[in-house]
This record gives sequence, structure tokens and C-alpha cells, in this order.
Amino acid sequence: MDPEIFQQRLLKYLNELYKSPVKILYLGPINKEASASEGLKEFGYGKTLLIEFEVKDRFKSLVLSSMTKNIFGHDHFSDRAQSLLLAHSCFNKLPRHARSVDVGAFTRDGGIISLGEAEEFFIITEKVEGKLYYLDLERVKSTSVLTSLDVERAEALAEYLASIHQLKSGEESLYVRRIRDLIGHGECLMGLTDSYPAKLDFTDADELREIEKKCIDYRYKIKYKTGRLCQVHGDFHPWNILFREGVDFTVIDRSRGEWGEAADDVASITINYLFYALQTKGRVEGPFLTLFNTFWNKYLEKTRDLEMLKVIAPFYAWRGLVVASPIWYPKLENKIRRKIFNFIHAVLSRDQLVLSDVPSMFEGL
Repeated sequence: MDPEIFQQRLLKYLNELYKSPVKILYLGPINKEASASEGLKEFGYGKTLLIEFEVKDRFKSLVLSSMTKNIFGHDHFSDRAQSLLLAHSCFNKLPRHARSVDVGAFTRDGGIISLGEAEEFFIITEKVEGKLYYLDLERVKSTSVLTSLDVERAEALAEYLASIHQLKSGEESLYVRRIRDLIGHGECLMGLTDSYPAKLDFTDADELREIEKKCIDYRYKIKYKTGRLCQVHGDFHPWNILFREGVDFTVIDRSRGEWGEAADDVASITINYLFYALQTKGRVEGPFLTLFNTFWNKYLEKTRDLEMLKVIAPFYAWRGLVVASPIWYPKLENKIRRKIFNFIHAVLSRDQLVLSDVPSMFEGL
């Protein structure tokens, strides 16, 4: 940005922050041996500026800092926002710590806005018409009748994922991170295991620890397959898909960033076909097995991504822990939970998933 424009916008921000006219005396590098104008030209994300000014006949000196994008958990804008918001909320609580005056943001047009008074953030989205896809699955569960439209919708969802997964990214660190987050993120596998109550009839801490260890082992099998990094939804399940007439649908609540592993989306939707089969028949068979196979057949037809069968195991383990969860599904029979755990152990014990074996994997075979 032009240094003069930046200074004008900074002055406007300071006037609003202090609710009084401000006179800037110096704006540039903390090391004043460098020229102020050169410092402004070089200023950007990850840089630091010294601001000296007068306000209400008092001299003040502030340091303006931003964060640079890096591979240490700061890949996304939201990561950097999280770090700076946390810093602002914590600095002034610690004795002898430099005080935080405000936390702000640069706008798309180069403006500066204050967020210092913020306590919670929100998002507003357009209202989407349609019925959640899980209602289709509930109908099939209650009637055991599979319509041609049910098959067409499963194919449409597979084609949608195949389409969005075509867009690739070369930012290798994001793939490594996505696999790391799969294991350790609070919304993912370890967050799920930590959410399981201490005393349960169908599992215990030793088994959950065993699953975590197997997933860590799997992480080292797949985390360097960085060429697979692609556009993803990140939470592609029947409660985030709304259908209207025929196969016309909209998705909502994309999660955990733009880029990831395609197996994340595929596991997220297909585990639900298996889950509904267990609730309907007590086994993976019947209409929902048809939907499972329909989806996979169409997806593989469109993508030819057979390598996914070698990387999907920990994603199925995570989603298995979701549908077996006593928190998310408190009324689920324990015998169904145990069958899901059978599947988790079975899928993690293999180097490659064989789709025709999936029904027997729930039976501990």
C-alpha cells in the first residue's frame, strides 16, 4: 500500500480508538536507523511498526504487529486471527507483561478496523430452501424401501465430491497439517475420544487409547501423500446437505478450511449409509448397503482415485467414533456401538480398504 494512504488510514483508526484528534510524530521501523518511508514500504503481514504520536497533550508510543502465514498452525487467516485475539485477551492479565491496547484487522481495501471490544464472533448466511438429506435416510430406515430417486441422489452427491476434489493445491504443508489435525484437533479424533465418558459398558480407556495409537501409526503412512491435497467440504454429512426437487441440492457448514484429503468427505457421507444400515437391520445389508455401493461406484468411476482406499482408514475411524458416540447418539444400542468399534479396528488393521469386505468388518470377521 502507498505509505501516505496507509498513514491516513492509521490516523483515522487512532482518532477513533482514542476518541480524540491524534498527531503522528513518527511511523516506521522500531530501529529508527532505517528510514521511516522505507519501513512503510516494506510493512506487511508479519511485520512490526513503531507509532509515536500525541493525543490529548500526551506522548504515546505503540507497536503495531501482524502475523505472517507459516506452517506452524498459522496457515489460515482464522489461525492468525485466533492467535491475535487470544493475545489481546491475555496480555493484560499477566503481571509485568506489555499491555495490549487493541486488536484490529486490515480490510480488503486497506482500511483498519478495531476488534478490541469483541467477545464473540458470528456469521450471517443466506437461508437455504430444502429438506435435510438425513430425512431421506430416515424414510428409508422406516420403510426399508429404496426409490430410484434415492439412488440418483447418492450418485449426485458422489459426482459433486468428485467434481470439487478435482481442484488441487500444491501447498504441501496444508496436507500434512490436515492429517495432523485429523488425529489431534479438538473437533476430530482425539476430541472425540476425550468426549467419551470415563465409565462405559461398551468400551474403555484402554481401547480408546489403542485406537488413537493405530491412527498415529496411520498418520505416518499417509501424511506425505501431499499430491492428494484438494478442495474439500470438510463436514459432508446428511445434516449439512439440503435437497429440493430431484437431485438439486445445496451444502452448508463447510469446516476446517478449503484444502484437505478427499477421503475426509467420502468417509463423512458414506459412514452414514453404514450407520443407518446397522440401525435398520442390525447388519450392513439391504437398501443402505446399496446406497453405500452406489456412492462408491460412482465416485471411483468419476475420479479413478483407487489410492483413496489406502488413506481412508483413519477418516473412517474418526467418523466411526462420531456415530458410536454416547454424546451424539445417547439412545443407540450398545451392540451397534460395538459393531462400529469392530469396523474401526478392522479398517485400521489394513493397508487398503476392500469395499466388498466392509459388511463383514462390522461383524468382527
